[in-house]
Amino acid sequence: MVSGTMASVSGFTCTNLSPDQVHTVYPLVREVVPTLDLRTWTRIARRIANPRRAEHAGIRVVLRSPRPLPCGLFLYRREHDLAHGPILIAEHMVAIDVLDPESVMSALVSELEALAERLGCSAIRTMVFGHASLAASGLYAAGHRPEGATLWKPVEDMLIKHKVSA
Repeated sequence: MVSGTMASVSGFTCTNLSPDQVHTVYPLVREVVPTLDLRTWTRIARRIANPRRAEHAGIRVVLRSPRPLPCGLFLYRREHDLAHGPILIAEHMVAIDVLDPESVMSALVSELEALAERLGCSAIRTMVFGHASLAASGLYAAGHRPEGATLWKPVEDMLIKHKVSA
């Protein structure tokens, strides 16, 4: 079962975040979503981190041994893709370490690939913002490649235009 999995990778431990620990990673999440407030994060993260859903979604956290403080994470969910079958989708990947952030990212990427295998996924789709980010370079070094493009348009822009024209 995924929720009980504790993987150890070169001085790091990876585990699923429990709902009562969501506050501990808020500073990490703010690195990738600076506008996220604590109340919103807590509400969303507690639902995602539900141990009963670990086979379908969760938050994987990297801890540097022996310190219990989180230094990296990603949010994940398992979905079925029309072209690839079962896939693992990872978002909001972040690695923070003053001395060696590349090692944290390497542990995250290793855990991402191990998790996909444990969940029986045939592929991994990782949403990374910024081509020059540490996450993008770490994933690329591990053999991940771009596939297609993600386009984005905030809905509130459409709502504002609709209200003005009405």
